[in-house]
Amino acid sequence: MTPPYHSGVDEIAGRWIPLGLVYLAGAARTVNLDAEIYDAMAKDHAYPEIERHLRESVPDYVASTAITATIDDAVKTLELAKRIRPDTVTILGGVHPTFMYEEVLDRSAAVDYIVIGEGEATLGHLLEVLEAGGNPETVAGIAFRRGGTVVKTGKRTFVATLDDLPAAWDLLDWKDYHCLAIPDSRLGAISTSRGCDHDCTFCSQQKFWESSWRARDPRKVADELEYLYITHQVNVFLITDEYPTRDRDRWEALLDAVIAKNIPVYLLMETRPADIIRDREIIWKYRKAGVIYISFGIETADQAAVDAMKKEQISEDIKQVFDILREQEIVSEASFMVGFPDETSESIKKTMQLAQQYNPDIANFFTFTPWPYADGYNELKPFIRTYDYGKYNMVDPVVEPHKMSILQVEVAIADGYRRFFMGKILEYMTMKATFKRDYLMRITKLFMGSSFVMKKLGVGILGKIPAKMEEMKMKFKG
Repeated sequence: MTPPYHSGVDEIAGRWIPLGLVYLAGAARTVNLDAEIYDAMAKDHAYPEIERHLRESVPDYVASTAITATIDDAVKTLELAKRIRPDTVTILGGVHPTFMYEEVLDRSAAVDYIVIGEGEATLGHLLEVLEAGGNPETVAGIAFRRGGTVVKTGKRTFVATLDDLPAAWDLLDWKDYHCLAIPDSRLGAISTSRGCDHDCTFCSQQKFWESSWRARDPRKVADELEYLYITHQVNVFLITDEYPTRDRDRWEALLDAVIAKNIPVYLLMETRPADIIRDREIIWKYRKAGVIYISFGIETADQAAVDAMKKEQISEDIKQVFDILREQEIVSEASFMVGFPDETSESIKKTMQLAQQYNPDIANFFTFTPWPYADGYNELKPFIRTYDYGKYNMVDPVVEPHKMSILQVEVAIADGYRRFFMGKILEYMTMKATFKRDYLMRITKLFMGSSFVMKKLGVGILGKIPAKMEEMKMKFKG
């Protein structure tokens, strides 16, 4: 089940399926257990509804996954399951518990087992052993308490063939999932590969996947898209891969396989700018296969900061990416990061100017968030102003720079959004009437109609005078 966590950003465009739970439920079925997927997050259920559901379903096992931002709510959900039925076995997995298993187990007695790393094979084996009354120490890839001591078992290797993982698509309540920017849509997700072999220091995924990359058979991916379209009427898919385009030949084969299916689906994805430049001659295949939205992490205008993050991209090469996508009427999104320890008002201004210079269709401005398990986290502690993991969502500032206050960072982000989108609205309105224009107009309406966004943008107005006073105080101290 998913915990009832909401950051206020992800839900603006739609309701997203918990793809990881689809595979985990499939793993539970392989050991002859009945499985259920309860997506409290998508249903917008709070703890009273969750409690009612748990009392009605009376599960023997309750499992959840968590990133850093959702860990507290995930643990609270398992605690609720234990209060209702103390002999319920609780299991927790995901990126944050994988690296912070000792802290999680120390903080809550309600978590029985933590699955470390890739979860499907481990969960299936753990359930099989528990059902047989066996010793959990024989299960590789878990952590649990025994006699007041945390036990971590041996490492489990990654699944060799991703195409062999069973997926419990039928357990999703499909009516809950839709893309608000595309009318009458049903929103799904598909994984075509796992991992990324780049070394970006701020990224949790390369650490989780140990800088590895594995890919599925392109034909089986296309078959799965067709199955979901026909069986569950899914017509919009998020490609969840960290790096789907890594292997150029394999990626083109996947595009060709989807094109051959001739099904009217839309694909949303993320990749690296260099791969779009590499694929310039086949971008038409992206669009013909249904790719209508591509997101990139640009991060910052400071090339030295990009190099320090081991991002491996050159700022001067990036602008052409958005021109390439514009030719095929593919919506482009660029995400930028601000709030580094050495950040200043001037450096943020340069990043905002870079966003306008590149002119993507959509821009996002995220806060630099140091994961508690990341390399160099201890060195950043002097700048960390909150240890409330719920705020580690890249929306709420966690780090206070040397020469800025938290409020100044928030005001700068709000002003960046306001200036970018005020400049884009006229551009959207004057576009020729196409799918892309309609998509962008709907996204803008959703964005501006969000109470969360309006509250955040209000910081830019309400916080300007206090933020200016903070700036003066910083200069006076200096």
